[in-house]
Amino acid sequence: MLAMATEHVPVLAAELLELTDPRPGDVAVDCTFGAGGHARLVAERLGDDGELIAIDRDPGAREHFDAFAGEVSCRTRFIGTSFAEALELLRDGGTEADIVYLDLGISSMQIDVAGRGFSYVADAPLDMRMDTSQELTAADIVATWDERRLARALREYGEERYAGRIARAIVRERERRPIETTTDLVEVVTAAIPTPARFAGGHPAKRVFQAIRIAVNDELGQIDDALPLAWDLLRENGRFAGISFHSLEDRRVKRFLAELERGCICPPGLPVCRCGQTPRAELLARGGVVPTESEAAGNPRARSARLRAARKLGAPA
Repeated sequence: MLAMATEHVPVLAAELLELTDPRPGDVAVDCTFGAGGHARLVAERLGDDGELIAIDRDPGAREHFDAFAGEVSCRTRFIGTSFAEALELLRDGGTEADIVYLDLGISSMQIDVAGRGFSYVADAPLDMRMDTSQELTAADIVATWDERRLARALREYGEERYAGRIARAIVRERERRPIETTTDLVEVVTAAIPTPARFAGGHPAKRVFQAIRIAVNDELGQIDDALPLAWDLLRENGRFAGISFHSLEDRRVKRFLAELERGCICPPGLPVCRCGQTPRAELLARGGVVPTESEAAGNPRARSARLRAARKLGAPA
């Protein structure tokens, strides 16, 4: 049995409920169930005739789901795989949903369990796998990726200013001794960053840990695959929502919804539309929704969150 975090506070919960508007009898798909914080609030509104389908590749989520399923009145299902794969299975199986939502990034139940290696403030083996059955770990990346590949990952996934210096330092250090724990990696990263910059923007290893975690779990690839699948799953007037925690996630959700909202793409000079393209989505929160000051103060992890949502429009007559 995996140890579980003692507390989970769902981010932007009231705003998610307002924008997705769960109703009795609806089918809702929680693509990133985690500890079930959002799912519990949504399920309360679905009633006996509704259904909550929970997806999560983290084995620890199943324990939370079992407790959740015994406490809500709606029908429930759990799919223990990546959300992209699960959404494809649901779509191909003919499931139609009224609500699909994703709470992206890392969850409290993962980062709060020190032994899983997600946190840079607790000593643990370099793991960072959301699906603990997969082979690739953070230690594998640190030990085997060449300097150029490491630097590219740190730059693209962590937006790390000193990606090149840190990658060189990792390669040099692993030639001297294995880098096997979170503490080992933090020490290498901290030493590689210029002293004035070490604590200028939070913990010096924050962006490196984010980058390696994203690489281990293919998080951005999962989002790119899942967004169109989630949209396909929705019925007409169905509601989609995505909560992201950094710009790499948010940019993908924003672009995807903007493309769906876009109508005619003909050149401006044409007197009549020839492309025939009409909007497929109505944005429910233009620009996205961010936490209130009180939520950010009470839950520091909420500070960087942004919620985007849209309603699926029907095909034109």
